[in-house]
Amino acid sequence: MPLQPKRTKYRKPHLGWLKGKATKGTTLAFGEFGLRSLETGWLSARALEAARVAISRYLQKGGKIYLRVFPDHVVTKKPAETRMGGGKGSPEEWVAPVKRGRIILEVGGVDRDIAVEALRIASYKLPFKVKIVEKEKEEAEEVVQK
Repeated sequence: MPLQPKRTKYRKPHLGWLKGKATKGTTLAFGEFGLRSLETGWLSARALEAARVAISRYLQKGGKIYLRVFPDHVVTKKPAETRMGGGKGSPEEWVAPVKRGRIILEVGGVDRDIAVEALRIASYKLPFKVKIVEKEKEEAEEVVQK
C-alpha cells in the first residue's frame, strides 16, 4: 500500500500554490547525503516509494534512509471522455508538493561512494531534476554565505 495519510480534514482539497523556492526542509538534518530538488512539482507516492525501494535494494542491509516529504495531498481526476460539469472528479492518487530546493530524502551510515550511487539510482525514479548534496560541502557553503 502506498504512502497516504490515515485521515484528512477534507476529501478533495484545492490545488494549492507551487511557486518559488522552498523555505523549510532545505538543509540536511538526519543523514550525510541527500537529494535536493532543482524543480518544482508534485511527487507521487508511487515515485517516492520506487526511489525508497531502489535505495534500500542498493544499500542491502547497511545504512538508513530518511524520507523528508510525505504525500498528504490528493489529486482528483475525472474519467476519460466525460463531459464538462458534474462536479469534481474522484480522488486518484496522493502526492507531495515539492518546491525547488527541498530535500526529498536522505541517506546516512554508509560510505560516500555507496551513498552517491544509491541516490543516483533513486534520482531516475523521480519526476524532476535533483542534485545529490553532501553534509560537509553544504556546511562549507553556509560559512561562505555568512
